[in-house]
Amino acid sequence: MNSGQARARLVHLGAVLASGAIIAGCGNNYRPVVTPINSSGPAAQPTSYAVVVSAPSPTTPGIATIIDYSGDTVMAYAPIGPGPTAFTIDELGADGYTFNSDHTITNFPISTSLQEKQILYTTLPSTAEPVNMYAPSSGLWAADLKGNIIDLFNSSPETFVLAIPAATAPIAVIGTGSTQGQRNFAISQNFVDPTQVACNTSPTTAVAGLATPIETATNSPDAPIALGKCPVYAVMSSDTKRLFVLNRGDDTVTVINAQDNTLDQCSGLVNQLGQPVTCHPTLPLSLSAVAATGITPPNGTAGMVNTAGPVYAEYVGALQELVVADYDGGRISIIDVSLDQYGNDSATFGTTYTVPVGNNPAAVTVLSDGTRAYTANQADGTVSIVNVASHTVEKAALAVVGHPRTVVSTANSLFGKVYAASPDSPFLTIIRTDLDIVDTTVLVEGNIVDVRVTTQAGGSGNANSTSRVPGFGQPCNLPPTLLTNAQILANPALCATLP
Repeated sequence: MNSGQARARLVHLGAVLASGAIIAGCGNNYRPVVTPINSSGPAAQPTSYAVVVSAPSPTTPGIATIIDYSGDTVMAYAPIGPGPTAFTIDELGADGYTFNSDHTITNFPISTSLQEKQILYTTLPSTAEPVNMYAPSSGLWAADLKGNIIDLFNSSPETFVLAIPAATAPIAVIGTGSTQGQRNFAISQNFVDPTQVACNTSPTTAVAGLATPIETATNSPDAPIALGKCPVYAVMSSDTKRLFVLNRGDDTVTVINAQDNTLDQCSGLVNQLGQPVTCHPTLPLSLSAVAATGITPPNGTAGMVNTAGPVYAEYVGALQELVVADYDGGRISIIDVSLDQYGNDSATFGTTYTVPVGNNPAAVTVLSDGTRAYTANQADGTVSIVNVASHTVEKAALAVVGHPRTVVSTANSLFGKVYAASPDSPFLTIIRTDLDIVDTTVLVEGNIVDVRVTTQAGGSGNANSTSRVPGFGQPCNLPPTLLTNAQILANPALCATLP
């Protein structure tokens, strides 16, 4: 083969190979496909914070402090209005509100990037005397003691919108949330008490209180509903069907049917099956209340004492139970408030168990699964841990810093945390619920006014969105062992003044 023929064969071979490559490239040849495998597991937990408002002095600016749940770390803090007297956050955990001693309202975002320039202020009329506030997902409701009105605010900063008439001496507003229920309720003590201490003991000779329903669609009041003596707090069930009002003056809980806006009375009524329906307008919490009302709980009076003095409660949605802190009786009351399938009181409604805790339990919080309750024992400086199912104290009370007046809980991982705050201390005590031990304490600037959590542990959101100020039957900043009614009567400001 000569050189010309060789070159011709090479050209032909190259053409064949090129053609084959083109054909191969156009074919439907197999190619391995790699499918990424995404990680599996539960969704990320929502961010959770404890929000503390503290007051270095009655006249200097208060401090809002944001504490991270996971690391118990101060993430941000900023000065707010001077001498804050009341604090709460909205039901979304997005914004915080305070009443201040200079007649202003502070509105601040709950954020790890909180700065002083983000703090907004609203000036109140000089005649206003706001006591407590309720913050749904939008707007703000305030009980104005002097005007016998409920002040409604909206926008940002909060701007006065409307004054809604209420019964004499409104001390709290309890709501059903912005997207639930039909009405909010103004809780009034129905008599003027300049000293703020007529309701600080149980029993009392005060008159019966009143609840004024306010229709949220029109912001108009309905006819007041009769309560017990010295109502001091109320809590709504998570299904918004019942409102429970704590009457410290006569050791009772008034039950309001929030569906039809009446006392929980249904004598002579039957359910859809034609069966008689029993209702419970009043739940007694002490032996004296049983004697006065003639009502005995379905399981009798075992464990009840002569005086209860209810000041705070949480509704436990997982159990349909109401857990009440009986300040004067040194106990908590665990009450069955379950409903049947028709929305009527169940056959066990009103069954009450009492559990002895420390002296002067000023507040109680319940874990979201309903297993344990934690009480802030003000006189003892302790937190008691109660097994809700067995109605027993689980272990020795945990010592905390100061005399705790507030205890709140949250669950944001495999275990929860409980936060105890004392108005005579700048230290927030944090308890781990997996071991039920004090995890740590966090120092803030100034003594603590109150604490809230952005992710509520369970049950009603009222524990987060309703404030509690000292006086008017609510515990003062120091227990009776350190601050007596006689001292307060001589100087009424002592009830709320930080020591």
